[in-house]
Amino acid sequence: MKARLLSVLLLLLTTASCDQISNSDEGITIWDMPTPFADTVFHTQNIYQFVKDVEQLTEGTLKIRVHSHASLYKHPEIKQAVRAGQVPIGEIVISLLGNENSLFEVDSLPLLATSYEEAQKLWAVSHADISKLLEAQGLLLLYAVPWPPQGLYIKKPVNSLEDFKGLKIRVYNVTLTRLVELMNGTPTTVQSPEISQAFSTGVIDAMITSPSTGVSSQCWDYVGYYYDIKTWIPKNMVIVNKKAFNALPLNFQQAILKASGKAEERGWSMSQQETEDKLKVLSDHGMKVLKPTDEFKTSLEQIRRTMIQEWRIKSGKEGERILKSFFEQ
Repeated sequence: MKARLLSVLLLLLTTASCDQISNSDEGITIWDMPTPFADTVFHTQNIYQFVKDVEQLTEGTLKIRVHSHASLYKHPEIKQAVRAGQVPIGEIVISLLGNENSLFEVDSLPLLATSYEEAQKLWAVSHADISKLLEAQGLLLLYAVPWPPQGLYIKKPVNSLEDFKGLKIRVYNVTLTRLVELMNGTPTTVQSPEISQAFSTGVIDAMITSPSTGVSSQCWDYVGYYYDIKTWIPKNMVIVNKKAFNALPLNFQQAILKASGKAEERGWSMSQQETEDKLKVLSDHGMKVLKPTDEFKTSLEQIRRTMIQEWRIKSGKEGERILKSFFEQ
C-alpha cells in the first residue's frame, strides 16, 4: 500500500513539473519564473519588462509568471529547480555557483573589475566559458545584468582590518566568505529577504553588498556607515531549461532570445543609474557615505592579490586564460 501511494505521489510530482514547463490553455503557454529579489529591485523590474516583451513578441501566446522575493524557491534552490524542470526559467546571482566551479566566481574577485567598463570587459572574456558550463548541465544562459559596485555597510567607522575582528559579516557565496575571513570577520550566511531580521536580531553586524540591496532592506535602520569600496560588480543571470526551450515553437525561441538581448542591454544601463540613485537614497536617510581610509585600501589591495592568486591556481588553464585576456584588453 505504501509503495503504491509513493508511486502515485511521484507521478503527480512529475506531472506537475511538466505542466509548469508547458502549461497550455487555449493555445497559451504559461511558464513560471522564480527570482529571489523583491519587486522593488531593478533586476526584478527588468525581468517584468523582459516578460512583457516576450508576451508582445508572441502576441500573448507565451506568458511568464514572475514569482519574486523567493516566494516560489529560495535563492540557492532556483538553479536546481530550473535544471530539474520544476520550473523552466529563473534568475540567480552567478557567483552563487562558485562551489560548483570556480569560473562562476570570476566577477566576484575583489577589486578585479571595479568600474562598469571593466565589468563589461570581464564579461566579454568570461561569457563563453560560463555558458559552456551551464550547457553541460542542460541550461541555457539568456542574459546577465550587473549589480552596482559592492560596498560595506557597518555600524561603526572603520580604519583598518583590526576593526573587523569579532564582527559577524553577511556572506552569500564562497568568494565573499573568503574575503570576510581575510578581513578578520566572521562569515555569516544570510539571504537577501532575511537581511533586516538578521541585523535586528544581532545575527550580523555588517554586510558587503550593493546600494540596491541596502535600500531594499532599509539598512539605515540598523547601520550608519556605508563605505564605497567598490569591491566587485557581480551579476545576476537568467537561465532556462534547454529541454523546455527546445520544445517551444521556433518563433517562441526567437522571441525569448530577442527579449533577452534587450533585457541585457537595458539592465546594464539600469544598473548604472541605480548606483547613482541608491547612493543618494542612503545619504538622504542619514547614512554617512564614505571612501575607505588609505590604510583600509592598502589592506584591501593585499587581499586582492591573495584572492586573485588563489583563484588563478584553483581555476586552472581556463581561469588563467580569462585573466590574461582581461588584463590584455
